Amino acid sequence: MASRLHAHIGTFRQLEILLAVYRGGSIKAASESLFLTQPTVSMQLKKLSEAIGLPLYQQLGKKLKFTDAGLATIDTAKHILQRCEELDMHLSNLRGLKTGTLRLACATTAKYFIPHLLGPFCKRYPGIEIQFTVANRRQVIERLEQGLDDFYVFSHLPQGLDIDVIEFMANDLVAIAGASHPLTKKNRVSLEEFCQQDFLIRENGSGTRFATEAFFAKQPVKPNVRMTIASNEAIIHSVLSNLGVSILSAHTLAFGEIYDVKVINVDSLPIKSQWSFSWIKGQTLSPIAKVFLDYVETEGREMMAKAVKL
Repeated sequence: MASRLHAHIGTFRQLEILLAVYRGGSIKAASESLFLTQPTVSMQLKKLSEAIGLPLYQQLGKKLKFTDAGLATIDTAKHILQRCEELDMHLSNLRGLKTGTLRLACATTAKYFIPHLLGPFCKRYPGIEIQFTVANRRQVIERLEQGLDDFYVFSHLPQGLDIDVIEFMANDLVAIAGASHPLTKKNRVSLEEFCQQDFLIRENGSGTRFATEAFFAKQPVKPNVRMTIASNEAIIHSVLSNLGVSILSAHTLAFGEIYDVKVINVDSLPIKSQWSFSWIKGQTLSPIAKVFLDYVETEGREMMAKAVKL
């Protein structure tokens, strides 16, 4: 006899709410992301728990701890909702449409070029919805581990994860200073002289910091870190205020239209890396994700290569 669990496991909306609470870490975060009141979220979770016959989570102070039943339901909810979305997109394709949701998560520096990549694609497929998440490298890895998105954009790939990857374009990390800084007047600067300057570095978890620390770990000199700053924009403004020098992606300058920040010609720099699109190995890509991947590998790559040269 077939299982009757589906008869009382709850509605799709309740499963969606459960996932929002799990991903957001709180009733409040889930209510904000779903545009529901907190009492509504709590009530729906209570109904789901009653339908299953087991508690889904425990409240420990301000934190939620999910029970084994809750984690098992969350895992199943992910598969159910993903399959529903795949069905919706498949039916749309049968109607001759390209609709659905494309989910991208990228490291903060990639936010400068991803919108330029998405623009022509969205114009071609106006029926699709884009969910675009910008976070630091560590947070994007966490999203990958949870399988929250279709694609993840890195400049330095995480190790130990089973993923498929395509390299997209170069991502050179360059030394920068304000236009009035003495080092910008020199044709060539030694790495030792550069390291004597006050250095502004990105926060822990940042891909730029990861690459910078990996580079200096192999060098005989280390930068004189004065400030840790949690965004490229804040670093740029700090450089413009003569608080120090830094190392950032060339794309930060190319797409950010920054005119008063200059690249310093420092020995052993730039730090070479590649932007890559990755996704979970073995994951079934949705129809729109497949179309987007083909676009990235062909027109998108060519378009961005031209844009960087301008």
